[in-house]
Amino acid sequence: MHTTTTARVDTRAPHETRQSIGRTVKAYIALTKPRVLELLLVTTVPVMLLAAGGLPSLWLVLATVVGGSMSAGSAAAFNMYLDRDIDAHMRRTVNRPIVTGEVSPRGALIFAWTLAAASTVWLWLTTNWLAATLSAGAIFFYVVIYTMILKRRTEQNIVWGGIAGCFPVLIGWTAVTGSLAWPPLILFALVFLWTPPHYWPLSMKYRDDYEDVHVPMLGATRNGSQVGLQVILYAWATVACSLLLVPVAGMGLVYTVSALVFGGWFIYESHVLYNRAVRGTEPRPMRVFHASITYLTLLFVAIAVDPLLPF
Repeated sequence: MHTTTTARVDTRAPHETRQSIGRTVKAYIALTKPRVLELLLVTTVPVMLLAAGGLPSLWLVLATVVGGSMSAGSAAAFNMYLDRDIDAHMRRTVNRPIVTGEVSPRGALIFAWTLAAASTVWLWLTTNWLAATLSAGAIFFYVVIYTMILKRRTEQNIVWGGIAGCFPVLIGWTAVTGSLAWPPLILFALVFLWTPPHYWPLSMKYRDDYEDVHVPMLGATRNGSQVGLQVILYAWATVACSLLLVPVAGMGLVYTVSALVFGGWFIYESHVLYNRAVRGTEPRPMRVFHASITYLTLLFVAIAVDPLLPF
């Protein structure tokens, strides 16, 4: 008796195989939330220049950015894995790769754990144990404290969950110095205060989505004027915190002027949001959302430039 075994032959053309591989790679990259990684770079590298009082080792900067990117990507992938049930019902997240089926939940979970382990080991070997520990702490805070505990239970979720996004300034500083000090702690507080007025306008834009999936973001649980008032208070607190860096870190004219001018603009946009909500007109919350990103970017550019100038 003879048994015939038929081999499975891939009949796809080479270009189709390449396209399939390319789509898979793009899907896994999407799991890391690349736009969030941009903010990581904005807050990490300038703090390294501030810590070094000039230009640190380019290898150290590269190593820190690579490790930090893997860490943030890991947290994002865990988040998409855990939130895949509600992501399927929200306009903003319906095209995420687990929802579309481009990445399986199991594949996403393995990817997240791999990035978490790799980022911790990488930072430990290339920077120091403190930076690696802070990186692991950031993943834990975002995944467990924010995504698993706070997000679906309290409208203050983004306030305390946003702490995870504050860790890059500590990681950047400790990668250079091996210790903590008041300047990075002030910047930690600055990013902490900045996160609510950055994210709450976005939750106003997608209010219906958050209501549908029963996630109590402030923009979905309060009216526009109440959210606008909170945005104003946090914006003022953010700018006030940014000015503490002047006496504590000895910041110069470039940073001081930037903090005042860009901070004033951020506060102005926050007041516009509130005033429009009070008048009952369209509050246009995405103006504040985008303004908050621009504000933080320009402020940290000033942090990077200031130590390089002689005045």
